[in-house]
Formats: sequence, C-alpha cells, structure tokens
Amino acid sequence: MSILYLLILAVIQGVTEFLPISSSGHLILLPNLAGLADQGPIIDVAAHVGTLAAVVLYFWADVRAAALGLPQLAKGHIDSEGSKLAFLLLLSTIPVILFGLFLSTTGLDKAIRSITVIGWTMLGFGLVLYWADQKGPVQKDEGQWSVKDALWMGLAQMLALIPGTSRSGITITAGRWLGYTRQDAAKLSMLMSIPTILASGGFLTLKVILSGNVAPLLDGAIVAVMSFGAALLALTLMMRLLRSVSFTPYVIYRVILGLILLWIGYSR
Repeated sequence: MSILYLLILAVIQGVTEFLPISSSGHLILLPNLAGLADQGPIIDVAAHVGTLAAVVLYFWADVRAAALGLPQLAKGHIDSEGSKLAFLLLLSTIPVILFGLFLSTTGLDKAIRSITVIGWTMLGFGLVLYWADQKGPVQKDEGQWSVKDALWMGLAQMLALIPGTSRSGITITAGRWLGYTRQDAAKLSMLMSIPTILASGGFLTLKVILSGNVAPLLDGAIVAVMSFGAALLALTLMMRLLRSVSFTPYVIYRVILGLILLWIGYSR
C-alpha cells in the first residue's frame, strides 16, 4: 500500500475512534466506496493500536493506577482503587473476547464487512445512542463503576465487533443508560478500549506470524504511528466538547450516513 493511502487510513481511524460513529465502519467503507481492495483486519487493528497509545497517554493517571493494581489483583486482593479498576476493565473485556473468537472461527467476521451491514448498524445504533443520551438519568460518576455496570458495558462492547456499531458509541450508550454523565461514560468507554485492543491486536498479530505472512505488519506499524497523533488530538477535543455538547450531532451524522449507505448497498 502507498504511504498516502496508509496516511488516509490512519487519519480516519484517529479521528473517528473516539467519536461514536464507528472507526472500523469507516475503515471498511473507504476501500468499498473508492473501489480499492479491502485493507484487511491487520491494518484495522494496527490503526487501533495507534489510538490505544493515545488513550494510555491521555488517561495516564488511571492507566498507571490500574497497572499498579494488577499485582494485587493477581493475589486475589481488590482492596484499592487501582486493583478495582483493573478487575472491572478485565471483566468488561471477557464478552468481546469470546464473541470475537466465535466470529473469527466461524468466518462471520469477514461476512459482515459489507456496506449494507454498516448502513443498518449506523442507523439503528445511532438512534439507540440518541435515546440513551436524552433519556438516561445522570446519577452516577466514574467512581461508582460496579461489577454489574462493567458487565453490562462489556456485553454492549461485544456488539461493537459488528461493523458500523462503534465500540465507543455502544459503550457510551450503555454508560448513559446506566446513569453516568456524558464525560464519565466516555471516559469509561475509552479505558475499556485498552484491554480490548490489546487482546484483538495480540490475537491477529499471532495469527499473521503463524501464517508466515508478516508483510502486512510493516504497513500496520506505519499506520499505528500515524494514527496515534490524529487520535490524541481527536480525544482531547472530544472530551472538552462533551462539557457543553450532547451526542446529537453524532447521531445526525450516523443517521444520514446510514441512509446513504443503505441506498448505495441496495441499489447495486
């Protein structure tokens, strides 16, 4: 792949990862609408790894606390904020790992990478986000994140493996439905992305290495580096905007794009 194409992929991933508009859906749409070959899941995950670095840097205090809490968690102790956060993040990741393995082993992960699937998920989950954001109560903050809430948000995150759903969008939707503020729902969603991206990135990297086809790894490394810068900027802007802006603009974008994609998909 050319450097320009990799740059476009990286910018799309970096800008859309933290907005509830599905970064993976846009990465699939680019080659489909441009008539190019699908870049494949390796490039997609590499782009996510770049955004992972941005999340770690932006939420470094929380990430550091969770990392320091891992040794306590390994000993069976959940008696500190760090060990509790580490436990809840790992717990919320289990559903998406299990569902990801199911999709990969059955081949459904490739079958659902289509414009019509993305169109329906863009539209449907966009409307669900609007409902949760407008009707969800505001009665919790991030410090009240519980086992029950982590499981609910983890089950929601599982749906993000369907292209067009948006990992951040569906977990923020769950967070708002559970009663968290927009900023806290977004923060929990971003923190949940860390073990999820690590798991998916590790699995696909191992899969490529075992297949002997390591060529995509170089392109993936380039995308990861470039998506980091775009992601850090997008994350900073989104977290600031959430202080005064609802998710309605993103919902409008999702609905319009979803309708356009459905028109394109069913008119071919």
